[in-house]
Amino acid sequence: MRVFVTGASGHLGSAVVPELLHNGHQVLGLARSDESAKRLTDRGTEVVRGDLADLDRLRAAAAAADGVVHLAFRHDLMVAGDLAGAAEADLAALRALADALDGTNKPLVSTSGTGMLARFVQGRPGTEADFSPAGGYRIDAENLVVALADRSIRSSIVRLPQVHSELDHNGFVPALIQFARRNGFAAYVGDGANRWPAVHTLDAARLYRLALESAPAGSRLHAVHDEGIAFRTIAEAIGRGLDVPARSITPEQAPEYLGFLAGFAAMDNPSTATLTGELLDWHPAQPTLLDDLAKPFYFEDTSR
Repeated sequence: MRVFVTGASGHLGSAVVPELLHNGHQVLGLARSDESAKRLTDRGTEVVRGDLADLDRLRAAAAAADGVVHLAFRHDLMVAGDLAGAAEADLAALRALADALDGTNKPLVSTSGTGMLARFVQGRPGTEADFSPAGGYRIDAENLVVALADRSIRSSIVRLPQVHSELDHNGFVPALIQFARRNGFAAYVGDGANRWPAVHTLDAARLYRLALESAPAGSRLHAVHDEGIAFRTIAEAIGRGLDVPARSITPEQAPEYLGFLAGFAAMDNPSTATLTGELLDWHPAQPTLLDDLAKPFYFEDTSR
């Protein structure tokens, strides 16, 4: 299958692209810069120059492919606090991709997050069957993709938790470590009993491939291994890695000590992947988040 991948040179793309190539697929990778383009060329992929704002380029690349994996997201806007802008850019890109695939029965695998479930699922782990018709950040994009099944597109959504590995340089875990290094302690909010799910990058990459190859139209999938690690436990692991204490902060202090993650740090988001495992025979086999936080690679200070 000839697959167009957005975000092909990013954290997830750096695992998804090899996963596709190693399983007999060809890849067209979207690249914003010369550096990104070279990385993709070195991996043996065809390069499509552009970014999420190049809607005509997205349509043309999707039309030339047998399927699409949409990984790109405006993380720069999210980090800057412009969640609405990031969400709108994602919606515009998805609409362009859908226009190219309309009526073809080709697969489109897109990306969401388990974190959205914390807004309307409480008192139990979130499942693939949970969704909100009310809309909102990430929810609108997810509902749009699922509805594409009615336009003869084999669409599916992969909901991601915290994704970790040696390939992770700019995600939430590195950000928490940077904040802890700056603060002199690893912060958690309140008693830190709220839970974060997690998955290794390579396990997530395999799920994207399986979804591309065989997920039924309109599927919601969970790339979850750790169903819910107490945030305090994560903070304590970061503290050990940096040799600093873990310390409770109040919700009011969270913006000072956790920056753009302040709104996420207290989120309770236990999630399961039971239905995904049964549907696609996907079973995580890579290290857990705490396994990776016990290794040195996350704590190497590259700022010096």
